[in-house]
Amino acid sequence: MKSWADQDAKARFNEFLEACLIEGPQMVTQRGSEAAVLVPAAEWRRLQPAVQLPLKEMLLSDKARTDDLTPQRGKAQRRPIRNM
Repeated sequence: MKSWADQDAKARFNEFLEACLIEGPQMVTQRGSEAAVLVPAAEWRRLQPAVQLPLKEMLLSDKARTDDLTPQRGKAQRRPIRNM
């Protein structure tokens, strides 16, 4: 996969897009770190799930990941009540 600096991809977008369509996915870097990937539309469709559930059905399904959403409670102790 070829890597493009964000400024090069912006300045030469037509060439960037052509490379994506001919060679496949193209990586975009920002300040030397990987930031994004441009992929052909056909590949994007292939990577997407065939059927996407509505939000309500997804949250109610067995595959919903809710265990990691609640923060773990520490072993904090309450202060004793002082009588005045």
